[in-house]
Amino acid sequence: MSAFVEGRGLVKRYVGSSGQPTIALNGVDVDIPEGKITLLIGPSGCGKTTLLNMIAGFEKQSAGTLLVKGEPVRGPDPRRGVIFQDPNLFPWLSVWENVMFGPEVRGETRSVAEARAAELLRMVRLWDFRNHRPYQLSGGMRHRAAIIRTLANDPELLLADEPFTGLDEHTRRRLQGDFLSLVQRSGKTVVFVTHNIEEALFLADRLVVMSPSPGRIKEVIPMEMPRPRDILSDEFNHWRARLYNLITPDVVEEETV
Repeated sequence: MSAFVEGRGLVKRYVGSSGQPTIALNGVDVDIPEGKITLLIGPSGCGKTTLLNMIAGFEKQSAGTLLVKGEPVRGPDPRRGVIFQDPNLFPWLSVWENVMFGPEVRGETRSVAEARAAELLRMVRLWDFRNHRPYQLSGGMRHRAAIIRTLANDPELLLADEPFTGLDEHTRRRLQGDFLSLVQRSGKTVVFVTHNIEEALFLADRLVVMSPSPGRIKEVIPMEMPRPRDILSDEFNHWRARLYNLITPDVVEEETV
């Protein structure tokens, strides 16, 4: 059976103001299995977000082939939902209106969309805040609202670009738990970008470790650690050390070049 997302020989070049090309990705082969959470992790500048943006259809590869469910990626598609680093909620709409915006634009049956929105809001403890505007919410609440706004569109593929960056540790961990519960319940296929080793180990069914620019796939690791995962357990610490040792030499090399 083919992968949900399949990339072969992916290359991404950018041309700067000087006219000289910069290679962000070079010869990347990647498979994203259906119904799993795949984490892209590696040092800054390794092309994680570039690869995610290509899957989302925001950027076009310079060479190679990229397929989602056997079809070439030709641009953005509502079947591929994206969660960004910043919540990007519409400030003039309530939480409820933000969550319902996508289904209404797509013309989805209102009763079906409302039932899904209400269930999602209750799952992330935002039902009582559904009439609030984004400015009335805490940072963690805004991130939860942004996640369920994307899930309310019922995408086939969920793409997340470091959505919990900049949050305090307590809020981040709680949101990781919320995100995992939502995804496991929905059975979505997920591609999640992070540079945080602990976050990767907590969420991943599969780790794709990338090397520095130009980005390549360094190693693919099936994450068979049972759930729920205890970040203080010996097994978790074993995997933390292994992933740290995979990534850190590349970070040191980048800093000394």
